[in-house]
Amino acid sequence: MKIITALLVMFNMHFVPAHDKLSLDGKWKPVYQELGGTKLPEETFKKQMLTISDSTYALVAESVDKGVLKYGNGKMDIFGRDGVNKGKHFMTIYKVEAERLTICYNLAGDSYPETFSTSGHLAYFLSVFVKAE
Repeated sequence: MKIITALLVMFNMHFVPAHDKLSLDGKWKPVYQELGGTKLPEETFKKQMLTISDSTYALVAESVDKGVLKYGNGKMDIFGRDGVNKGKHFMTIYKVEAERLTICYNLAGDSYPETFSTSGHLAYFLSVFVKAE
C-alpha cells in the first residue's frame, strides 16, 4: 500500500503544472480595467480591493461581492454567493506575471475567453491587479 501511495504522490507531483500550485491568496488592487475593448477610467476602480482566500473571494467596491472560485490550468470559475453577482457564474482565464494578476472575464458565463483581449467582445471584462501592501 505504501508503494501505491508513493507512486500516486510522485505522479501528482510530476504531472501537476507549476502554475496549478500557485496560490492567489491575498489582497489585490486593480491597476487597469477594460470592458468590451474600452479602457475604463481609474476613478471606476481605484477604491476596489479583491481578497482571495483559498477558494473564496470578496470584492470590495461601493458594495461587497462575495463568492466561491475554483482555479487551475489558467482557467477560473467564479460563483457569486452574496452581493450584486449573487447566483451568477463567470468563466475566466487568468495569469500571474511579474507580480501582476490578470483576469479576463466572460460576463455572459457561457465559455472561457481564449485571449486576454476584450476587443470585439462586449461581455468580456479585463482586470489587472497588483498585490496590495
